[in-house]
Amino acid sequence: MAVQKRKLGHQGLEVRCIGLGCMGMSWAYGGGGDDAESIAVIHRALDLGVDFFDTAEVYGPFTNEQLLGRALKGRRDGVVIATKFGFNIENNAMKGLNSRPENVKAVCDASLKRLGMDMIDLFYQHRVDKSVPIEDTVGAMADLVKAGKVRYLGLSEAGIDTITRAHKVHPISALQSEFSMWERNLEPEIIPLLRKLGIGLVPYAPLGRGFLTGTATRADQYRKDDFRFTDPRYQGENFDRNQAIVAEARRIAASHNATPGQVALAWVLAQGDDIVPIPGTKRRTYLEENVKAAEVKLSADELKTLSDIAAPGKVAGPRYTERGMASIDR
Repeated sequence: MAVQKRKLGHQGLEVRCIGLGCMGMSWAYGGGGDDAESIAVIHRALDLGVDFFDTAEVYGPFTNEQLLGRALKGRRDGVVIATKFGFNIENNAMKGLNSRPENVKAVCDASLKRLGMDMIDLFYQHRVDKSVPIEDTVGAMADLVKAGKVRYLGLSEAGIDTITRAHKVHPISALQSEFSMWERNLEPEIIPLLRKLGIGLVPYAPLGRGFLTGTATRADQYRKDDFRFTDPRYQGENFDRNQAIVAEARRIAASHNATPGQVALAWVLAQGDDIVPIPGTKRRTYLEENVKAAEVKLSADELKTLSDIAAPGKVAGPRYTERGMASIDR
């Protein structure tokens, strides 16, 4: 992997240009994960120079943090670990939001124990809890920084008002939100605000949950416990219409001896040097493919072509179900 460092925020957080999302190793994409292969993926990522790993207490729940901790045992130096809080978890299931200060601090301690580490590099609020003033939540997060348990603070899927108010309490280094060639909801207002405040962007699902790799099948071909089974963009006519986006990515990829997925990641990387995507994978082959996307340099014409074909209004279907969209702070 090319040695390309990017800054997230102005507080000193710096990582390589592509990180690794670990969620799918334990959660959301159907069935139990293969821990041995997942650990091999993490070790291979380290060998390739990846230094930014993303997890959360709710992934599993809890088991993904444990997995990442086992994989990084003895290899912690130089690695940036991000994890997230923000849900009530009862009987291994999410039971609503919880960003009360006491929960923020309790989750931090529990996450540190599961990770087997003494510090979290980047601690995100996973979803905005509107029942708790963001000032109270970020105040508790700031206390964790003062206590030496957390280095940098982040938010996930937060809106303009929340970001602005949070940043006044303590500097926010990164916003994690869905952003990709075909999901551009951040462009009109959120990205300009982030740049005004000096906050980095960490896009999750930069490959459209796998759709933009060109290997996706229809929703009904996935297990019912797989997120894609209910993903609106994988459904029926939406699936068919969205194939045009993949076809264009495939056409451009051919001229670069690349894959559609690498083109999709290259598009994200080209949107600014304050953006660090975290594509997830459970296989070393796909990891290696994703990392090599940093070497794909798209021309201005190619970037425009991709932006145009996947522009808002041309993508068929919302990014989440109605229930999923209800958790987004917009």
